Formats: sequence, structure tokens, C-alpha cells
Amino acid sequence: MAKLELTRRSVVTGIGTAVAMPWISRAGAAPKGEPILLGVPTSQTAAAGVADDLDHLNGTTLAMEEINAAGGILGRPLKLFVTDVDKLSPESCQQAIAACADAKVHAISNAFVFAPIPAMDESAKYGCPYLQGNTQRAATEAFKSNSKKYSHVFQTDPSEVHYGHTYPLWLEHEEKRGVWKPKNRKVHIVQEQVAYCQTISKAAQEAIKKRGKFEVAAVTDIQFPVQDWSPVIQKLKEVDAGAIMIDHWVAAEYAAFCKQFAADPVKNSLVYLQYGPSQPEFLELAGASANGFCWSTVLGVYADERGKGFRKKYQARFPGTMGLVYTGNGYDIAHWLKLAWEAVGKPEDFKAVCDWIRLHPYRGVCGYMDLNNDYQEAAHFPDDGNPISALELEKGMSQLYVQVQSGQHKIVFPNEISESQLQPAPWWT
Repeated sequence: MAKLELTRRSVVTGIGTAVAMPWISRAGAAPKGEPILLGVPTSQTAAAGVADDLDHLNGTTLAMEEINAAGGILGRPLKLFVTDVDKLSPESCQQAIAACADAKVHAISNAFVFAPIPAMDESAKYGCPYLQGNTQRAATEAFKSNSKKYSHVFQTDPSEVHYGHTYPLWLEHEEKRGVWKPKNRKVHIVQEQVAYCQTISKAAQEAIKKRGKFEVAAVTDIQFPVQDWSPVIQKLKEVDAGAIMIDHWVAAEYAAFCKQFAADPVKNSLVYLQYGPSQPEFLELAGASANGFCWSTVLGVYADERGKGFRKKYQARFPGTMGLVYTGNGYDIAHWLKLAWEAVGKPEDFKAVCDWIRLHPYRGVCGYMDLNNDYQEAAHFPDDGNPISALELEKGMSQLYVQVQSGQHKIVFPNEISESQLQPAPWWT
């Protein structure tokens, strides 16, 4: 775990020496008036989630600066209240939300936590709008079963089940397009043990069986932290599947996998890494060994005109490798809340603000968010036949399938939003 620790320390340093938990950000030339406080629970000292949360905080900070430079909200400056959180600890998730309530924030913007229900329960005591990118159907199922209690909780992206539902659609798409010729019909899934990864694996296995074009040949378990990928790669070679899914979530460990796999690959296999490569340190740590690997996210900055404009602004403000997920999510949430607060006219009226958000979809740099449904989550595009899905790109949030090409992330699927097509991986012959 030396690499993970080094990465974590460097990311924490990137937050800046002015950070003390909790803290309130200082806007430059803020408009006069009583500040509107946006709570942003941010993992700063935990073993996991620091990079995603720094992305989310940076995107939110960029939005705050834009909003305040344009006169604020209702003549009031927007300020951020940031408190530390350990995403893997239910107690820490509760404490972070409680700290936001104690600070009397007007809303909470959170990337994600792995203990969503305790956080939601704590937030219900306060009731302010709670917008997050948890990507967890267990959380939105809780809303569905008790919409009154959790009416203030909004999941701004589709749930993780769509990763599993869409995976065979992507395989079929690449084969039909002629850019990938599978050596066999086998799929090998390597799954981590957190509920998030288990849900994705289960959904993928069900979808693969239901569609009938491929078969699950093997499922191999791993446990965070993964110190050595050699036993896993040996198992991958034994099964020799045409398609490999590594269902994990830690960028630094994915980078280690890529280096070991590139040195001793499973020839001619299409390798998909679940989500983690979206984090900026992946490319930095993996280097050239990342080329050819694919990954996806149900929440990411598009490469359309609006998305490219945001990427340019973000990189000018925060130089270096840019994360493509929670940077845009933090930015979108802040701007959506601005519209809600201005429309209602009173940020302290939590119910009115929540009702406005529910009835007014928002198209941001990460796509279209319409949360007025049974799960109060964004609809997934493309339609994979499961709730909640959208038939059109501009009616939902597109899942982005990405391949690392020449050291850069390039969207290859779906066609409506792709910027490249799948290229042969270095281990293909």
C-alpha cells in the first residue's frame, strides 16, 4: 500500500495548508449579505476516497468563485463549509453530516460515501437539501420505500446497477462495430468485497446470462487492499476469457494492476477496469502501462462543447491531471442549487428548495439530471431495459465508456457522445 499512502498524502497536500477540519472557505470578492453556506463533506485523512473528494471540492470551489464573481445569490455570497469524513465508516459519515447541520448549512453537496443510509438518516434530522453522487441503488431504494423521510435526498447520477446492466451491451457494441473480435465468448469477473462492487458484479452476471451472447466463465474474489496482483493475473491466464472485468474502485491499485498485467498479459483479452481509472492519480501512477485499458463511469464530464469548456476552465484553475467525474458533479450541484435558491427566494426554506429541484431538471457538464422519479436518481443513458433509464441522450445522464489511448482518456461509447473508437490494446496480436 506504499503507493496508495503516497498518493493520499500528495492529494491531501493539494487541498492546501489553509484547510483545517472543519473550515469555511474564503471567497475573494464576495458580495455583501449573510452568506449562504454549502456543506461539502470531504475525505482528507482517510485511506480511500481522497482523490474523488478533492475533485468534488475543487469543482464546487470553481462554481462558488464563478457565482460570487457574478454577484452571488440573492445578493448573498456563497461559502463552503468543509468537514472531514471517512467514507468507509458509518459513524464518520453520520458525524460529517451532523457537523454540517451544526454549522447551519443551507444544503449539502457530497461526492459519495460507502455508508449512505446512516448519512441519510442523520441528514433527515436537519432536512436541508442533500445532493450527492452516491451511485448506490440501496440508497435510492431507501428513498423509494420512505419518500417522506428522505424527500430531501437527491442522487444526482444513476445507480451502480447500470454498470452491470450495460457491460454486455458495450461488449456487443464493440464486436458489432468490428473494432474487437473476441477470441471466445467467456467473461471473467474479478470482484472486490464492498457492497458497491458486489452489486455491480451481480448485475453484470445477470445481464450477461439474460442477453445470452457471452457467458460468465469465472468469478474471482479480491479484498482491499490488494498488495500483489500476481495471483489474480495467474487466474486470469488460466481462464483465458475474451473479456475481463476488474470490479474494484481504488485508482492506485488499478495502476499497479496495469503495470503487472502489461508485463505478463492475457493475450487478446478486452480488459475493463470498473470506475477507478477516472481518478487523476491513475494516469500519473500507471504511466504508459495504462494504454489500452478501458473503464466507465455513469457520472462524468462530457466531451461536448459544454464539457470541453468546463475542462478548460477547471484545468486553468487547478493545473495538473484532471479527474473526469466529481469535478463536474460538484460544479453542477452548486450551479443547480443557485437556480433553486434564486427561484424560491429563501434558501432557509428547505422544503421549497427541495420541491423546486425535484420539479426542475438541470443540464450540466455531466449531462441531464431529472430526479422526479420513484428513486429520486438521475436516469441512465443508454437505455439498458432497467429502471431508471432514458431513451434519449438529452433525457438522461450518459454512461461514458472510456479507453486510455496514448496516455489520454477517450470516450468510445455510446456513439452519441464518443470522441474516438476502441483501439487495439498493446497486448492484442
